Amino acid sequence: MKVVIMAGGKGTRISSVASDIPKPMIKIDGKPVLEREIECLRSQGFKDIIITVSHLGSIIMDYFGDGSKFGVNIKYFNEVEPLGNAGALFKIKDELTEDFLLLNADAIFDIDFNRFVNYHKKKGGLVTLFTHPNSHPYDSGLILTDLNDSVLKWLSKEDERPENYKNLVNAGLHVISPKILEQVITTPKIDLDRQLLKPLAGTGLMYSYKSSEYVKDMGTPDRYQAVCDDFLAGRVTSKNLKNKQKAIFLDRDGTINKSVGFLTDISQFELEEGASLAIKKINNAGYLAIVITNQPVIARGEVSLEELDEIHNKMERLLGADGAYLDGIYYCPHHPDKGFVGERIEYKIVCDCRKPKPGMIFKAASDFNIDLDSSYMIGDFKNDVLCGKNAGCKTALIDKDLKNECDADIVGRNLLECINKIFGE
Repeated sequence: MKVVIMAGGKGTRISSVASDIPKPMIKIDGKPVLEREIECLRSQGFKDIIITVSHLGSIIMDYFGDGSKFGVNIKYFNEVEPLGNAGALFKIKDELTEDFLLLNADAIFDIDFNRFVNYHKKKGGLVTLFTHPNSHPYDSGLILTDLNDSVLKWLSKEDERPENYKNLVNAGLHVISPKILEQVITTPKIDLDRQLLKPLAGTGLMYSYKSSEYVKDMGTPDRYQAVCDDFLAGRVTSKNLKNKQKAIFLDRDGTINKSVGFLTDISQFELEEGASLAIKKINNAGYLAIVITNQPVIARGEVSLEELDEIHNKMERLLGADGAYLDGIYYCPHHPDKGFVGERIEYKIVCDCRKPKPGMIFKAASDFNIDLDSSYMIGDFKNDVLCGKNAGCKTALIDKDLKNECDADIVGRNLLECINKIFGE
């Protein structure tokens, strides 16, 4: 698969760091960020690269040449007249005969591109966006998806947004079919997001690939310093899903949100005191924060899948307002007991995912390449602890009386206390 890297930006916001070189040549621990991108691609077999250049582009071309010194093959398109951030794609479309990766040259990342590409092929859309949660979704552009990860809406920061939403932000990495370059656009400049990608929202032809891996732009001096700090601390490489991850698995009701029995009305959803801070500590510690919850209300016919999704959107929105985020949400919709009015027979089964069985944890471990021995399951019931033990995790019990009658490894009065004990605080 060919890779197109857009390296033509002027980098005016980061000029105080380096004003005499193009932004992709700014160094991260002694190497230009573009070189680190190319190393990540080459190590995974992506060696056929086209770089679009403009501002001070000769510096990039002189440094990388034909790519042979870096183990790749590089061609260039030099954008003499400004064409917008997608205009160059139309100029080189004869070379883009198959699906290709489209990346920005001003971001630091270390991701499993083969996973990303395989997901794109499985979905069969024209475009797949690499998306992730962040700590400030309230002032970020958002990607809204359906239950199948098809992109329904692409909201810019200034667009009106729904009351509740997933914490899902476009990271600027894409797998794209050349079919989107078959359209005729007559404007002198072509904007990638507004003219090519956003119009695909709601068509069923664009999908979101949600990942916990490290992708951050370095467009301002503060962001650049944060990226350098993350790189030196090993946080960039460690988040690549080729590497084993550590996770804190979290029950939902009574752990993250206040327990109200069977939660069927979204207005009943309220965060537990300290839950946001606890999850933020999980985020900052480099662990994945993953919800593992039984939701028999689906089988009982009391909540639809769409209504449950909206409840989880509210959870993500409330956590995001406090600077915390979840990397994944897994739920079991099954309930083996029959006899409820309006029940859904297809979910009235004995399954492998209903806690205390460990199916949801095993699914998350497969999706995120999680080392279960180094991970924890936290909940407020015996079945949460048993689920963690059955999966091979360490366990923590939320127990206001600190009785620990189910022999959890850690016990605390609430989620924050459990997290503080896990991290030795």
